[in-house]
This record gives sequence, structure tokens and C-alpha cells, in this order.
Amino acid sequence: MAQFLKDDFLLNTEVAKELYFGHAKDRPIVDYHCHVNPKEIYEDKRFENITELWLSGDHYKWRLMRSNGVDEYYITGDADPYEKFVRFAELMPKAIGNPMYHWCHLELKNYFGYTGVLNGETAKEVYQLCKEKLKDEGMSVRGIIKQSNVAFIGTTDDPVDSLEYHKLLAADESFKTVVAPSFRPDKALNVDKAGWKEYIETLSKASGVDIKDLEGLKKALSLRIEYFAQHGCCASDHGLDRMVYAEANEEHINAVIAKGLAGEVVSSVEAEAMKTELLIHCAAEYTKRGWVMQLHYNCMRNPNSQMFAKLGADTGFDCIGPDNGSRKLASLLDKMNREGSLPKTIIYSLDPADNAFIDTLIGAFQGSEIAGKIQHGSAWWFNDNKQGMRDQLVSLANLSLLGNFVGMLTDSRSFLSYTRHEYFRRILCRLIGEWVENGEYPDDQASLATLVEDICYNNAKKYFGL
Repeated sequence: MAQFLKDDFLLNTEVAKELYFGHAKDRPIVDYHCHVNPKEIYEDKRFENITELWLSGDHYKWRLMRSNGVDEYYITGDADPYEKFVRFAELMPKAIGNPMYHWCHLELKNYFGYTGVLNGETAKEVYQLCKEKLKDEGMSVRGIIKQSNVAFIGTTDDPVDSLEYHKLLAADESFKTVVAPSFRPDKALNVDKAGWKEYIETLSKASGVDIKDLEGLKKALSLRIEYFAQHGCCASDHGLDRMVYAEANEEHINAVIAKGLAGEVVSSVEAEAMKTELLIHCAAEYTKRGWVMQLHYNCMRNPNSQMFAKLGADTGFDCIGPDNGSRKLASLLDKMNREGSLPKTIIYSLDPADNAFIDTLIGAFQGSEIAGKIQHGSAWWFNDNKQGMRDQLVSLANLSLLGNFVGMLTDSRSFLSYTRHEYFRRILCRLIGEWVENGEYPDDQASLATLVEDICYNNAKKYFGL
């Protein structure tokens, strides 16, 4: 029987162990998409306890606590931090098979030196251990980033953001990790969602453009893209609940914009042509600057209307939202390609059933400019578990070139989530090791080393122009 979480955790062959310890483990991390706060990096925030670090904004953990019948008072309420932690620790024995079980224990081991098992009985011991360890000099935000060997962090930033803390970080020569903004214009495109009119007023002020129509909205976005470019941005990110593609003339789109500016309700059908036009416009701007465009889709947001009204968005009530957007995605890429404005693009679907479709679609739009110009993004959100990562890797290998993959990201708000890169690297090496042991790939150490080092670090470094 294998020991829990020993050094060769998940590495079930000698080849896997050689690849992980020799070529994956110590590669720097390019965390090109996450949701950490640049202000907390600049100010080198310190945490008082493990609850603040683990439970203050992690909806993965919140979902598990709700599934265990924990009252909301101990999740997003004002309960004592220790009591919140105990409620979480108590559910851990039931979380077998959930990636959270592995992530939590890897974080406790890597950052706090705890090699035991977290549960209700050990909660007090772990809480006190972490509280003392968090006082160490190396357990500030910058200390955690440094010890995690993170070379690059791509945050997620709204077009109206002043990027104040990115400027300060760029000027701070004492901090070696590059922290760059990523352009996330969802609020500008979501004319069919509440608050759009008010947001456009904010965008007008930030850009200096009086936005009254499509031309003004495009100009405002272009100016903010240029502003982001001046401050180190090399990527954008678009969160689409469902994929969009609809063609309409400017007059029709201006009518939709006028309706939104008047505070009237705009349907998703009415909004689709505007969103399509703005996506294509932004893609052209990204192409000019050599940026990477990321497209996330097939998420059903806030299906629990009662809890949405109570707690708002991004509180752990989203789910996979299967939608037949395949043809629309293909049409969108085709339109960009015809107009010479298809940038380097990473595609993520929250629905794992889309793996094969994405892996065949990217092959239809690759180009000679860069190997792997169009990417199938790493297993995202509900898929970033052991099976989901493996399925994404196998599909990509079956239908494209795994060796050009740009690898893992955290997509997280937590500074301890860099263990997800370790988790991914172990799964990657396990999979490749199995293929070698089965005689499906030669035991060519030079080729294998290059393959693993590229997927873990080199490909992302090159792809994002770092």
C-alpha cells in the first residue's frame, strides 16, 4: 500500500519519477491566468490565520461546505475564523476523490510543513501550526510567490482599472516576479446584463470617449487596450457564458446600444451581434500587439436566484452550462482569420464534452507564425481535477500536438494555489511515463526531457513573449 502524499505521489512508474524530479518539479511557474490582487502583492500582505488565507474567497471550498450542510454563517458569514476552519476541516474525510483533498494537503505540506491528515480532530493542531508559521518572514505574499518559484503572474483586470499597483510593481526592482495585467472587457460587452449602462459611464470617463454608439465603444476599448499595452499587458481574457456569433449591420447594433444606454432590458439574442462585433474588434487590436486572446465559455452563472440575490456573483453557485456553441466558435475564429485579425488564442470550455471539438477546431486555424498558435486551454474550473486534467491531455495528444501545449494555470484568488502546477506536473509525468512503460513512446531521455520542460515552462514563456 502506498503512503499518502509521499514524494512520489501520483508517479506510478520509474519514468514518471525521473521526468518529474529531473525536469518538471523545479521549472519556474508561468501563471498566465489568475485572479489574485496586485495590490496585495505590492503591499506584501500578511495573513493572520489559515482561514483568511484559505476561506476568505475560495468558492471551491465554500461549495464543499454547503454540500456538507454547513450553515452560511460559517461560510460567508461573520463566524469566528477558527470556527469556520473547523467546519471545513470536518468535511475533509468525506472529500475522497475531490481535488480539494489533494490541494489542501499539498499546501499544508509545502508551505506549513504539516504531513498529517486534516480532519475535525486535527483542526485545532493545524490551525495553531499555520497561525505560527504565517508569522515567518517567508510567509508574506511575496515570500510565498518567491518560494513557489513563480516567474510570471497574469492578473485579471477591468478596462477601467488604473493599473496603479502594476505600475508600482514594475518599478520595484526588489521583486523579481513579473506581474502583468490581463485585459478583461466582459462588462463592456454584456449589454444584456444589469449594470451595463452605469459601467459604460465609467468606461467613458476612463477612456475620455463619450460613448453613444458602436464607433464610440470601439474607440474607448482601443484606447484602454493601448493603455494596458503600455503597462506590460500581453493577454486578454473573455468570459462568455455561451459562445456568440451573429452578424448584423452597424445600424442594428447601434439600436441595441441605444436601448442599453436608455436603461431598457436587452435580450441575449439582441446582444449577440454587438458582442460578436466587439470581440472581432478587440481581436484585431490584440493581433497588432502580439497579445494572446483567451476565450472561456459554457458556464451557467448563478442558477440559484435566491442565493444570487443574497450573496451576489462569484460566491460558488455557478455550474457547467452545456450549450451548442461549436459552430458559433468556428464562425467567430473564421471571421477573425479572414480579416487577418486572429491572434494567438487559448480556448477553454467548462463542458468537458467539448474536448474533442476544441482539439480538432484548433487544427483548422494553426499558422506558421508560431507553433501552437491556437491552443486548447488547460482543464478549467470544474475540470481541473485528476481525471479532468488527464482527459484534456489525452484528447489534446490524440488530436493535436501535446508537445506545443502551454500548460497549467491557477485561475485562482489564493496565493497558495501554485500547488495546482505541481499537481498538473505530476499528472503530466504520470501519463507520459505510462506511455513509455507501455512501449507507446520510446524511452528517449533527451526527447522526453524537452517535452516535459516545454509543457511545464518553455512553451508558455515563448507563447506569451516573456
